[in-house]
Order: sequence, then structure tokens, then C-alpha cells
Amino acid sequence: MHTEPTKSPCRLRVGTSGYSYAEWVNAGFYPPGTRSDQMLPLYAQTFPITELNFTWYQMPKAAAIERLRQRAPSGFRFAAKLTRTLTHEVDPSQWRGQVSRYRDGMAPLTQARQLTAVLLQFPPSFSRAPKNRYYLAALLDELAGLPLAVEFRHASWATDRVFDELQRRRTTLVAVDEPNLPGLFPQLDVVTNPDLFYIRFHGRNARGWRSGNMQLQFDYDYSNEELRGWADKIIAPMTRQAGSGVIFFNNHVRAQAPKNARRLISQLIERGLL
Repeated sequence: MHTEPTKSPCRLRVGTSGYSYAEWVNAGFYPPGTRSDQMLPLYAQTFPITELNFTWYQMPKAAAIERLRQRAPSGFRFAAKLTRTLTHEVDPSQWRGQVSRYRDGMAPLTQARQLTAVLLQFPPSFSRAPKNRYYLAALLDELAGLPLAVEFRHASWATDRVFDELQRRRTTLVAVDEPNLPGLFPQLDVVTNPDLFYIRFHGRNARGWRSGNMQLQFDYDYSNEELRGWADKIIAPMTRQAGSGVIFFNNHVRAQAPKNARRLISQLIERGLL
């Protein structure tokens, strides 16, 4: 007798890193002629969450965030990158004030309870050197009260001491799928926050990562087998350790991200995980 899989109690949301890409019109995800201000409502018909990229490039402003929030359905959720002046281009004399500005800019989402996580994305050059450890600890202190997720690109952070400290702080360690290149953070299923796990699919284009060209770096189309490996070996175990989880595809070139996200959603539904 066929029985349906038991649904996981973990609340999973799957989406893409960014949604406003002109090439997604040409690639068929958005209807022909779609304007940028029409994209979020259309995107939200397919996915329940997105990761905001523009907050990495520029400090968010509350009025703009509120306009964005109003374009999405009431139950829609957002993750947002922390601005690059707090992760990549840090001014020791200015960064604390920038944390305050970031909080003010994101206030419409935090007040509406639509902010699932703030993503602290660090560059490959951010190794586990003493000055970086001290900075990260101070930054997490300043951001306390916000739901935080930390993405490391340097393999030196893949150690139990880091995981234990993140767990103590109830801060999420971001799990990543990226090329298997020397020095990059490895593929792990470590859950450091019982409230939330966070996964980012960057693609496995090793040549693109070495080139430094973002169009090449994130040009990758996951196979069914690659996604199945994640669903079975990593996502399923993580759902048993956290109350919720978010999964984002960052391989945005030629609308591969939404295509792969929908494929993974189908696989997760088959397994009773979604």
C-alpha cells in the first residue's frame, strides 16, 4: 500500500538570491515587457521568499524598503545582505554608525516580522585571523536582536570552535554549495541555530570562480542528481535540527536560479520536506 511521506515539522522556504534581473525576461521567467517594478509581485507568485542583493551595494533606506515590502504579499519573507561597508570595505572608525543606519533602513521589515535573516557575507580574503575574529565578534554584538546568518568563504572558519560560538549566540552558519577549490569553505550540514538553517547554492563553475567575472562565476545549471544529493544528504538532516530553513539559488545567469529552485522544490515535496 502506498503511503504519503510524513510532512516535516521544519518550515522550509526556497527562493533565489535577487529577483530583479532583466535577463530573466529574455530567459522566460518573466513575461515579455516586464518592468523592474513589476518583478517582485510576479516573483512572489512562484516563491515565498527572496534574498535582497541591493542592500549589499548600498545602505538600505526605510522608505525604499517599505515600498518594496508593499509590492509583495503580506506573508512574503525577505532575507537581506548586510552592506559591503560592514563586510568587505570596513572603516574601523565608521562601522558602528553604519550598523545603526542599517537597522533604521531595515525597520519596515523587522517591524512587520517579514525579515527572516540578515546575511553577513564575507569575502574569501576574510580568514580566521585574530583581527577578523575580534571584528566579527564585535559586529555580531552590534547587530544583536536581528536574525543573523554568517557566510564564510575561507575554509579556516570551518572549525568546531567557530560553530560552538555561533551556537552560543543563536547565529546561523550558512551552508554553501560552491566549487571544490582550495581554500574555499567546504560543503557542511552543520546547524548552529535551532530556529533557522540557511543554504546558498552558488553553482560549481570552478573556471568562473577563478576568473573573478561574476557572470561566469554564477553561470551554472544544477543537474537533478546534484540537487538530489543535497536533498537527501544535507537538507533532510538539517530539517531535523531546526524549526525553519531557507534555501537560495544564486546562479542567476540565464534564469538558471529559478529553474533550479523549482526543481529542488519538487524534490523536497516528494520527500515530505516541503
